[in-house]
Amino acid sequence: MHSSGLIVGLGNPGPRYALTRHNMGFLVLDRLIYAHDLLTTEKVRLLTETRDLVLWEWFSEEDKRPRHLLKPLTFMNRSGLAVEKIASGLHLSPEQLLVVHDEVDLPLGKIKFKFGGGLAGHNGLRSIAAEIGSRGFTRLRMGIDRPQDGGSLSDYVLSRFTETELPAVESSISSAVSALRLFCNKGMTRAFQEVNTS
Repeated sequence: MHSSGLIVGLGNPGPRYALTRHNMGFLVLDRLIYAHDLLTTEKVRLLTETRDLVLWEWFSEEDKRPRHLLKPLTFMNRSGLAVEKIASGLHLSPEQLLVVHDEVDLPLGKIKFKFGGGLAGHNGLRSIAAEIGSRGFTRLRMGIDRPQDGGSLSDYVLSRFTETELPAVESSISSAVSALRLFCNKGMTRAFQEVNTS
């Protein structure tokens, strides 16, 4: 099975975590796959669903080979196990990996691409880097802001968005789907220029 790349959405499985801040990666993939955001030139096909992961193929007329979409279901701090398994099975290098994740160092609603560098204490990124032996992969950082009251960061990222925050969340998810499409169809340089300067 050939692939032009793997897009990973990070989150925690189960209804308890469904609309929490830590699940921005899942929310973006859900929007792309389930919410009819697909263009007429695209289609998504479920490949496999196990206790540990869900994997899809994402076809576009602009791509000669499909991209793959992955949700690790091993909980955040073990996300790398599923990523390494699928990436190695598809014979992908770290540079062909794009990870969508929540980012406390960006304001709510803001999204930015980043390649390599530090992991900002994110357990999902840390697990992936450890399992694939590299930090040399692309991230789409979904801003969730920091707790305003100086409270526990771990409690904050596992908390649900408030009603007043949902419009910004909704906007950033739509922007992220467009950013993924831009990255896949026009390349990293163009995507970084357009998304990171907006």
